[in-house]
Amino acid sequence: MVEQQHVHIIGICGTAMASLAGLLKQRGFKVTGSDAAAYPPMSDFLASISIPIMQPYSEANLKPRPDMVIVGNAISRGNPELEYVLDERIFFRSMPDILFDLFLRTRQPLVVAGTHGKTTTTSMLAWIFQCAGKDPSFLIGGIAENFGSSFALRQGKHFIIEGDEYDTAFFDKGPKFLHYFPQSIILTSVEFDHADIYADLTAVKTSFKRLVNLVPRKGKIIAHDANENIDECVAKALCPVERYGMKEGSFWRITNLKFEPDRTTWTVLRDGAEPVDFEFSLAGEYNVLNATAAVAMAANYDIDPDVIVDALKNFKSVKRRLEIKAEVDGITIIDDFAHHPTAIAATLNALRVRYPNRRLWAIFEPRSNTLRRKIFERDLSDSLAVADEVVITPIFKPEAVPEHERLTTSAVVSGIQSAGKSARELPDADEIVATVAREMRSGDVVAILSNGGFGGIYEKLPRKLEDLRGVLRL
Repeated sequence: MVEQQHVHIIGICGTAMASLAGLLKQRGFKVTGSDAAAYPPMSDFLASISIPIMQPYSEANLKPRPDMVIVGNAISRGNPELEYVLDERIFFRSMPDILFDLFLRTRQPLVVAGTHGKTTTTSMLAWIFQCAGKDPSFLIGGIAENFGSSFALRQGKHFIIEGDEYDTAFFDKGPKFLHYFPQSIILTSVEFDHADIYADLTAVKTSFKRLVNLVPRKGKIIAHDANENIDECVAKALCPVERYGMKEGSFWRITNLKFEPDRTTWTVLRDGAEPVDFEFSLAGEYNVLNATAAVAMAANYDIDPDVIVDALKNFKSVKRRLEIKAEVDGITIIDDFAHHPTAIAATLNALRVRYPNRRLWAIFEPRSNTLRRKIFERDLSDSLAVADEVVITPIFKPEAVPEHERLTTSAVVSGIQSAGKSARELPDADEIVATVAREMRSGDVVAILSNGGFGGIYEKLPRKLEDLRGVLRL
């Protein structure tokens, strides 16, 4: 009997890393992992598939010696486990490298890329392919509620994967998606982001141009039509490019968009003809764009329009994307993964449409590497000012950002107040809960915006509201 190979993952609680852990376990490896801080949903997800999380980082986590170590891109020199790996000459790889070698090389990778919308669009596309009986494998940067998982390893020839433009590992600073060698791609948006690794927008566009250059002539590019940066990135593509959006000349044109209290409906015209009506339960124009991109890609892989319509009608959502966490005494608490001002504005505008005439709160933690920096200070004020009440914390781990580059949260607050909206800064999640829970009233909608654990506020705020009102959550 061949001994089971042991793979250890440093930084296992990242969404992509946790998904890779599940794929490796399904492939037959013994998988262990470590992280500095484990929090839902990925900590719960790993527990559900019986993969242990060791905390904190320590040399002891690598004993007995694993056969291979996968080093997450958040791991840098000085990490005790990484230093031990290097000292002891333990075989190590990056996540994208091992993903291609073991899972993508023998399949057709369909890559969903872009500054915004990747996770939801990837989830929609995987669900459509599943409903069509194509039995796809997938890896998503979040937990798709239709699957209850962020990954699957199946028998079909397609592997649907979220293509991240963030860097690969401490020893490979290029973007992850260049390792995936796609058959076809969806390109949702191109904006400046990841200010910690990209010097400017030109550098971001260069990465996307390189991704476009990997698509074979027999492949396809599905690209949003309302972004000059995308125009530039796809200009030299050697495969067919189909644009989607709301412009008159879009190959996949969205019309008849309507927002209702419990659903969104729209029509898609393919190359000016063949109208097809769609609906789903999600809110927001951006989700209609995401869905239409998935529709276009699925149609190019010979999936029947009726199957696509039914799949989207039954599509649920993704964890941490406009996810309702609790309803307490008529107060609706929503979790949304916030990483960029454009995404924040889209989220809050979607909530405005879904919950008209209700007071909208935005409780925001500047946590992503981009949002902790000054570069989007004005844009952030404008985005958050969509809400009626805004509460901001100090930036997460300020010591990790050079002082001259740090976001000035007081300037963001002042900008929101100048727009005529209420805004303030409170020191942490506990103080926010203690202060704002007493101010909330039935009918309020509360958007909690962070790409991390945010001090447990997702659990603490509903619990405090229950205590104050003496009611149980619905």
